[in-house]
Amino acid sequence: MSALLEVSGVSVSFDGFRAINNLSFSIGPVELRAIIGPNGAGKTTFMDIVTGKTRPDAGTVKWGERGQSLLKMSEAAIARAGIGRKFQRPTVFEDQTVAENLILALKAPRGPWAALVFALTGEGRRRIEALAAQVGLTEYLGRKSGELSHGQKQWLEIAMLLAQEPRLLLVDEPAAGMTLAEREQTTAMLVEIARTRAVVVVEHDMDFVRRLACRVTVLHEGAVLAEGSLDHVTRDPQVIDVYLGRG
Repeated sequence: MSALLEVSGVSVSFDGFRAINNLSFSIGPVELRAIIGPNGAGKTTFMDIVTGKTRPDAGTVKWGERGQSLLKMSEAAIARAGIGRKFQRPTVFEDQTVAENLILALKAPRGPWAALVFALTGEGRRRIEALAAQVGLTEYLGRKSGELSHGQKQWLEIAMLLAQEPRLLLVDEPAAGMTLAEREQTTAMLVEIARTRAVVVVEHDMDFVRRLACRVTVLHEGAVLAEGSLDHVTRDPQVIDVYLGRG
């Protein structure tokens, strides 16, 4: 199966500091991947490059079956092409209900009024209910988003991204600040989402990564240090030395 995203030989420097160093990475159309590594390893910069926020100094980033270059596209065009990003801090409209947040997020290129009209139809309501069910928020559709727990806000933001029908979801430290029960539900949610699309999870929490039971990519000094199952990479002497052996 060909890669959905193919990053090849990418490097980027900021004020002489090489944040990404000849990095190559690929993920299939239906795959769950975890990215781990010490602070400063290049995890955030990697996501910035894929989403168009940062332009690399060298290398290529190819997307989709036709191998489109993401480096020639704006952030908005990349999002429209099917790449969604979930930041660590949830950004939901707290004065709006869960349903209203989902209405605003619905993929409707004709503008917000068209999305609202669509949301009032049977098809639109079914779509909103399906998104809420996917993230365990069915009972909260009429609730103001500001009343949700931290974990529930994270789930709502994931549902808002899913409303855009992305083919690749980049999720930054989803387990941070969650209760144990919320973390378990988040694990199950991400595994389920990855049955129909590509999901990349950047995470520090090793227990959370273990529960994902997926292929792991370890970054260090802007390059891939190791890749494979969590058991495989955690036995790697270099990974132990630069990451796991600390603390």
